[in-house]
Amino acid sequence: MFKNKVIVILSFIVLCSTVFTGCKSRFEKLKASTDVPKKYQEAIRLYNKKDYAKALILFDDLVQRYRGRSEAEDLYYYYSFSNYKLKDYLSARYHFKTFAETYPNSSRAEECRFMAAYCFYQDSPNFSLDQENTYKAIEALQLFINLYPKSSRVAEASKLIQDLRDKLEKKSYANANLFLTIGDYQAAVIAFRNSIRDFPDTKFAEEMEFLTIKSLYLYAKNSYETKQEDRYTETIDEYNRFIEKYPKSSYTKEADKLKHESEKGIENAKNILALSLEYKKAQNDTKQ
Repeated sequence: MFKNKVIVILSFIVLCSTVFTGCKSRFEKLKASTDVPKKYQEAIRLYNKKDYAKALILFDDLVQRYRGRSEAEDLYYYYSFSNYKLKDYLSARYHFKTFAETYPNSSRAEECRFMAAYCFYQDSPNFSLDQENTYKAIEALQLFINLYPKSSRVAEASKLIQDLRDKLEKKSYANANLFLTIGDYQAAVIAFRNSIRDFPDTKFAEEMEFLTIKSLYLYAKNSYETKQEDRYTETIDEYNRFIEKYPKSSYTKEADKLKHESEKGIENAKNILALSLEYKKAQNDTKQ
């Protein structure tokens, strides 16, 4: 009884293996075939079946064979989308852009121009990484809006641009914070100010303006006494602007403390410089 069951199971496995091998060999046969219409029908069938990997192999051959013919537009459209479905965004955006430029009067040109930009969006990395593709995505999406201002996709394109700008804003904020963390206070001041200038509506504005005060204070504190008075004064000036702009800020208490410490720092720097002058004067008097 047990032996019979094993034979049945093995027979089933062999049958499945044979069917699988047969299917594979049929595809390989078709791939090598010169029956272009049949290959065309199978490529479309595989695409609709969402077997994009196999469809792409056939489309790759067909787009060459149908070049200059009426079917070429359809094939190139499916070819572009096959790359996209397989998440090969680099190839997809190239082919979508080429489609839009090759068939500018096609009813699909607008869609392909949008998809080329969207592929850049898909390739935009985490905010902590290099943002070259993020800038390219914004540029491509803006170009789409300029080319098709009445398109139903403009709202989506605008939203995608805002998402990308939010990512750049977050990176800018993180970079400035990093300078503060590693103790490069002068660079932190510049970075926070640049970030606020580049993203005036940023949700981090209040925090970054407070952190500018903190960076200025630490920059002054770690300076030579000869530089401290001017730098502490700049800290106080920044504090005054902050309090005027954010009278009810949650950072007020910390900002008040930094102002107080800056005032003490000015007095301390003045005293040290005065003592230094007295010491030098005494040294000169002794020599005389």
